[in-house]
Order: sequence, then structure tokens, then C-alpha cells
Amino acid sequence: MKKTIAVSLIGTQLDFNGKRGDRWAKWRPNVSLCSQDNLIIDHLHLLHDNHSSRLANNVAVDIESISPETTLTLHDINFIDPWDFEEVYAKLFDWCQKQSFNTEKNDYLFHITTGTHVVQICSYLLTESRHFPGRLIQTSPDNSKQNKSIGRTQVIDLDLSKYDQLATRFDIEHQTGKEFLKGGIKTKNHAFNALISQIEKVAIRSQEPILLTGPTGAGKSQLATRIYQLKKKRSMLKGELVSVNCATLRGENAMAALFGHTKGAFTGAMQSRDGFLLCANNGVLFLDEIAELGLEEQAMLLHAIENKTFHPVGNDKPVQSNFQLIAGTNKDLKQEIAKGTFRDDLLTRINLWTYSLPPLKARKEDIPANVDFEIDLFTQKTGQRVQFNKEAKQAFLAFSTSPEACWSGNFRDLSSAITRLCTLADSSRITTADVLEEIQRLKNDWYLPVSQTAHHALAQQLSTQQIAQLDVFDANQLNFVLSTCAQHKTMASAGRALFDVSRTLKTQQNDSSRLQKYLQKFGIKWADIS
Repeated sequence: MKKTIAVSLIGTQLDFNGKRGDRWAKWRPNVSLCSQDNLIIDHLHLLHDNHSSRLANNVAVDIESISPETTLTLHDINFIDPWDFEEVYAKLFDWCQKQSFNTEKNDYLFHITTGTHVVQICSYLLTESRHFPGRLIQTSPDNSKQNKSIGRTQVIDLDLSKYDQLATRFDIEHQTGKEFLKGGIKTKNHAFNALISQIEKVAIRSQEPILLTGPTGAGKSQLATRIYQLKKKRSMLKGELVSVNCATLRGENAMAALFGHTKGAFTGAMQSRDGFLLCANNGVLFLDEIAELGLEEQAMLLHAIENKTFHPVGNDKPVQSNFQLIAGTNKDLKQEIAKGTFRDDLLTRINLWTYSLPPLKARKEDIPANVDFEIDLFTQKTGQRVQFNKEAKQAFLAFSTSPEACWSGNFRDLSSAITRLCTLADSSRITTADVLEEIQRLKNDWYLPVSQTAHHALAQQLSTQQIAQLDVFDANQLNFVLSTCAQHKTMASAGRALFDVSRTLKTQQNDSSRLQKYLQKFGIKWADIS
């Protein structure tokens, strides 16, 4: 059987035995610890300072008389100021470091009834961090016992998973955090829910950069805002959320906008400016479209992330800003590195927590909940309560979740569609006629007529006779593929864009090979396109 080893501090007030004759009628914490019928302390390490040596020896004698099986060792630890947190923690930490703990043979208890509140807090921290590999124990008087001096004990295990009610509370709080990040939308997509679940943990537990990738309109800006709001709600930061679209930072003003400048630093600098990084001090800096930053700005940003300091334009003295970075992009940053437009070292630094938000077309089971959310949002903004009639809602959901709906603009397209439907609805009711009109409007935005597409991308690769032999379906599909290929410099990049959903379901993502085989069906080679 394991032995029980306890660590305790002498209580200069509570352990004082007063008159020798009546000391056994008095409750004394360390004597009580060794008096329990259901707890045998095999070895007690009793810590005291040099002013309490006599009291410690008296307590040791009394413990030996009532618990001869307890081996007692006295340790002299002098606290110059027992209320000084830094000193107390350091000396208790050093004491723990000198011990040879053997958790296979022994159970360890840290007695937290005696000592100053600072001592008790430090005992808790050392136990929680496993520098003291055991549990906490507390003694207290028990007036229900005939011998009141014995008292009672309570063991506190800091493994919170062992407390059912606490575990339930943590689960509820965790679920609340996830729902907050999703904006209260009851999403059903398993992959998206798993992604949000991990982001919730990272948002609460980490101050490191977060990188959000995904197509335009996938919700990167909204998620960054909710991450900030969740951290603010948990009192994890004091500063503000500073959101910057890096695509708007061009030329000479980009550096000054980000890092600030002094008065007269350049032509037109009539007064000094703090810059976005300083404004985000003790808060969150969200840099959307971070791939649009210039290489010089990227280099300074990397330095600011790593050192929390930077030099404003025209200032030789460094400025401090303790911000957390959230970056967003719809580009493949590895591809940008290959092109020489993005720094490899910056990606390495911000790539610790990277999350790719899926496009709306990959989350069609979540469209009904998002439709309800957008209608409620319209009501909040305008004060007008608009609803679908039953047939109209069925018609809209049938289209929006069908293969015909590509949602190229993702949630922006959906938000715009609901806004138009609510605005044009008569008598606050969206009818089937309204829905059919909106469906046609979306189709017009997403697709060009075959007659136009056939004479555009296809005409560059195939002859008129070859195009005439294609089905309407193949003509539309091939034209779309060729148009996408024209926007990319490599076959791998085009393949990733075309197979953006199905590639995530494969163990080996052979995007180039899949695209090459598709083009070969029509006698087209990648070299002919590029």
C-alpha cells in the first residue's frame, strides 16, 4: 500500500497550545491532521521559521504522542515577509524542487489550513502546476464530535474532471462559447462545428496569432470580431478590436497607417499618428487580406509580432504594443511565397493556429439556419418583421441547397438575397413569386448564357466545329474550368480552386492529375492554356 506523506506549515496562532494543561481540549490544525481515525499520516513535513522553532517542537511532541506511526520532519524556512507573494512562492518552489517525490509509492497532501493567505495561494499554485504532485487537504473544527479537538478533514483534488457538477458547468460554458462564435446559429455541418469547437479553445487559452483562410464572403471578418468579443467577455483583454483591410494600404502611406508616424516624417505629415498597431495595444489587430501587404510592411509586422515593439515612421525610439494578431486571407499564402509576394518567415510565425473556413456551398445543410438568422438580422436593422409564406420558403430552400446554387459570393450572396426579398415583400410576407424573381436574379449573377460562354473561353481552345459538337452541359462546364485555369499560374493552384470541397475528403489530394485528366477528354493541355 502507498504511504501518505503530508506537508504543512506551523500555525503561529492556531497551533499555539496555550496553557499546557488544557491544550488537548483545543482544536489545533496540525495535531488535528494527525488525529483522524480514517487517515494515517505516515510522514509529516512541518515547515516553520526560526521564530517558531519552539512551537514546532512542541507540536511535534504532541503529534508523536497521539500518532506514533507518524514520522515527523521539521524544516526551517524563513519568510522575511509572509505576505510577499514573490518571496513566499519562490521559497516554497525551491523547497519542492529539493524533494524527491515518488508518486508510485506515496500519496502526497499539502495542508492549506495554516499560514497566511499568500502561503495558501502559493500552495495551491504549486499543487495545480504539479510542482507538488499531490492533493490539497484542509482541516477544520467539528463541534458535532465529542472530542472537538480532533476536528475534520477535507481532501481537495485539483483534477476538476473528477467533480461532476464542475465538469457539467465547464461543458455548459464551453458550449456557450461555441454558440457565441457561431452567432447563435444552429449549424449542422460536422466539419464546421468541429472547427469552431477548436477555435473556441484557442481563443480562450492562447494569445498567439490566428490565421483565418477561405474564400471571400466565408465569414472571416465576422469570426474575427466574435473571437475578440468572446475574449473581451471573459475579461482576457482591455484594448479594442482594430480591423484593417490590407488591400486599402497602398504605397507610401501603408507603413505610416500601420505603424504610425511622427510630425514631419514625410511630406504631408502635418501631425503625428499612432497607427493601427498602437491602437490595438492590449487588444486584437485583425488584418484582413494580409497577402496584400508589401514585403517591407510584412517584415516590420513580423518584428512587431515577435518583440511587441516597432518604430513609427520618422521615430528612432521603439514603441510597444501588446496586441494579438488575427489575420485573414482568401489566397494560398504558400503560393504567394513561391511568387515572391509573401514572406516565408511571416507565414511560419502566424501559422500556429490556421483555420480554413469552408464556402457556403460546402455547408448547404446550414443554409436554413442562416436564412432564419439573416431574416432576424433584417428585423433588428429595420424594425420590420418579414416572414416567408410556407410555399415560398420551401421553394427558396429547395433552390439554395440544390447543385444549381453555386453561391460564388458565399454568405454575402445569401445576405444580399434575403435583404432583397425582405425589402421587396408586400405586407411583410415573402411570396413564391418573390422567390422565383430572386432565384432568376441570382442565376443571372452567377452564370453567363451558353451563347456568350461558348464564344469566350472555349473559342480560345476549340474550333467552332468542336464547340458545336459539345452538349450544353459540357460547354458550360468546360468554359468554367478554362476560365478558372486562366486565373491561375499553375495547374495545382487551379486544381485546388476547382476541387475545393472534394479534395478535403481525399487522403491524397491529386488536384493537378484530376485537372489534367479532365482537360485531356477534350484534347486540351495545360501548356495550351498557360
